[in-house]
Amino acid sequence: MKLLIYPAIESERLEKIVATAGKMMVANTADEGVALQEIIEADAFFGKITPSLLASAGQLRWVQCPTASLEHYMFSALVDHPCQLTNMRGLYSDVIADHVFGYILCFARNFHQYIRQQFESLWKAAGGESERSSFTMGPSRVSGMDKAHLHLADATLGIFGLGSIGSEIARRGVAFGMKVIAVDLQAKEIPHGVSALWKLDRLSDFLSQSDFVVIAAPHTPETEKLFRRPLFRQMKSTAYLINIGRGMIVDLADLTTALQDGEIAGAGLDVFETEPLPLHNPLWKMANVIITPHVAGCSPRVPERHLEVLLDNVRRFASGDALLNVVDKAQWF
Repeated sequence: MKLLIYPAIESERLEKIVATAGKMMVANTADEGVALQEIIEADAFFGKITPSLLASAGQLRWVQCPTASLEHYMFSALVDHPCQLTNMRGLYSDVIADHVFGYILCFARNFHQYIRQQFESLWKAAGGESERSSFTMGPSRVSGMDKAHLHLADATLGIFGLGSIGSEIARRGVAFGMKVIAVDLQAKEIPHGVSALWKLDRLSDFLSQSDFVVIAAPHTPETEKLFRRPLFRQMKSTAYLINIGRGMIVDLADLTTALQDGEIAGAGLDVFETEPLPLHNPLWKMANVIITPHVAGCSPRVPERHLEVLLDNVRRFASGDALLNVVDKAQWF
């Protein structure tokens, strides 16, 4: 058997793959022409498969995608090909869930407002009177703070997409005493602490009940551009939208209009239709929007987890065992 790696990877990782592969030959190449020749007799592939590479494959049975997302990886010939496709899902669940709660806590405690005020030396509780360069807070400001801050245990967390990431977000919501509800196209079992798990036909109920709507779903033909103006109008005017799923799920123009018109209270966004977010986009200037540059999955733990999944699947393939993270190619996840 042969495993083809293209583009080439560094020697340290390659040595571990070769050691795990056992008797399976490993070809590591940076040259597309060489890859086109090597893939003729390759049984497995790791890296960026292309239509031309796939067309040259003579006996390919397994393709390991180096990412969790597949919207930029899939093409029709790969969907139709009999090979198994696996991805890197499951590496980021806890990391991204932490990022989501960074947004939630910022909005609940008005940190996004106070950070801006700090640069102006402005002492002002949300909902209270302002006082510059003051080091005391009178009773009126305490009252204003009480009214403006959100008590998380009174809030409902709505999660759109209850996969590995969504489940971790739910677990944190339960720990904060929040009511947790979810919509998922595939999930059948309700995780501990989740009050309700609905299909897409209950999306309206889901939106109208949630104080935080978190998108943790993959980009698929069914979810692309799903969140548009009609859905934002079904949310509470006091609710926040958080998107750490995929940028193409949310129509940014519609979201911008909904924010400008006060149809929702704010948004925490890590992914966008166009990345980087264009400099002229109004979202940059909105005080009720928190923008992070597609970093929700960043962690020093992720590279080692990535390698563990790859090595485990190499070992499984070489020994004929079932692979991890097998993808439904038609569904892109």
